[in-house]
Amino acid sequence: MHLGIEKLIYGGEGLSRLAADEHGPGKSVFVPFVLEGEKVEATLTEQKPGFARARLESVLNPSSDRIQPACPYFQRCGGCHYQHTKYEHQLEIKSAILRETLKRTAKIELPCELQVHASPPWNYRNRTRLKIRTTPDFALGYYKFRSHDLLPIEQCPISSPLINRSIGALWSRGRAGEIPDSVREIELFANDTDSQLFIEIYCAHGTTRADAEKICESVRQSLPGIEGVVGFEVSRPGQIDDPKKLAEAGENFLVYHLGSHNYAVSAGAFFQVNRFLVDDLVKAVTGGASGGLALDLYAGVGLFSTPLAEGFAQVIAVEASQTSHRDLRHNAPPEVKAVRATTAQFLAKGSGQCPDFVVADPPRDGLGENVVRSLVKLGAPRMTYVSCDPSTLARDLRTLVNSGYRIEEAHLLDLFPQTFHIESVFHLAR
Repeated sequence: MHLGIEKLIYGGEGLSRLAADEHGPGKSVFVPFVLEGEKVEATLTEQKPGFARARLESVLNPSSDRIQPACPYFQRCGGCHYQHTKYEHQLEIKSAILRETLKRTAKIELPCELQVHASPPWNYRNRTRLKIRTTPDFALGYYKFRSHDLLPIEQCPISSPLINRSIGALWSRGRAGEIPDSVREIELFANDTDSQLFIEIYCAHGTTRADAEKICESVRQSLPGIEGVVGFEVSRPGQIDDPKKLAEAGENFLVYHLGSHNYAVSAGAFFQVNRFLVDDLVKAVTGGASGGLALDLYAGVGLFSTPLAEGFAQVIAVEASQTSHRDLRHNAPPEVKAVRATTAQFLAKGSGQCPDFVVADPPRDGLGENVVRSLVKLGAPRMTYVSCDPSTLARDLRTLVNSGYRIEEAHLLDLFPQTFHIESVFHLAR
């Protein structure tokens, strides 16, 4: 069927509509790898009561912004969504989606300029996680688009040069039969200069510690720039605890230098993946903030806590993960009090004092109603919300704005070029 693409929506798809009939307006159809204004040939692949999905067959009238993708795996790999358009246009798409989501969900028109921070569009990832298959033949790669089938890849142009060299070395070892059947996944984490590598290996259930030790030591000796290797047991479905550590070889953490600060990042701890924009993100969140007390909620390894300590007499950093909390305690200066708790638990208990400034950097689920209401009750005069999902951001901002906060500054930091993901930073005051 022929479809006209009205606009792009969050998730990397284009919105079109089936023809209207006597029952009402046409059903929405979502089509990947298209651009606004294009006419395309597509085949329906999924029908739901309120919408449908389609597979792109060909572009009949291409947009002037369409380009040839740089990666040979694009459209087959599930990792990237926008390689078919110029990078400048990717930023326009994301800006429009963020603005529209705020308007539709929160009824918010931005009262200030949206400051857009562009990234080099390639080789930006400092962290890449790959699936491994050893039988009937070796393969290393990502899941195929909308699938859990493995797509073998021998390069990843959004990953750093060191990571790509390591991918090549892993293929050589795998083809030589030197990677055991028990290895299921491998994560490569490069430091700030892309000169050192830290590796996490995820092994099948039942792998012994002795076998995991041999695997870790073998990998450490055979790949370039290895600081350390840690072996884990693959997490079970629905598991919320940190994965079970089986073995390690070399260091069990990587030191990431950022400005005047050093961050120890252990295996299993979260750290931002765009090696070019981490400093921009920290400055957008913490730059110029000062006062008596600051709260850093969802603090991770202390990315924001450490610079906040330069402007505040005390910082309370709250982190639930045992691994990240341990790194937080190591990385933070004396002005930072590291608390291991969920944000909801911490706010429910109360700290006994009103902070001058709050930073909240939640996961994709956002803050949620209970945390938002606790923050409103806390009454901090200034708050910065770091979001990786515009839908949950808009939901939470609606309550915050209706409760008396106003948006003073807005940033879009493109931490994930070639993909639909949107990172934003909103400064609020009351």
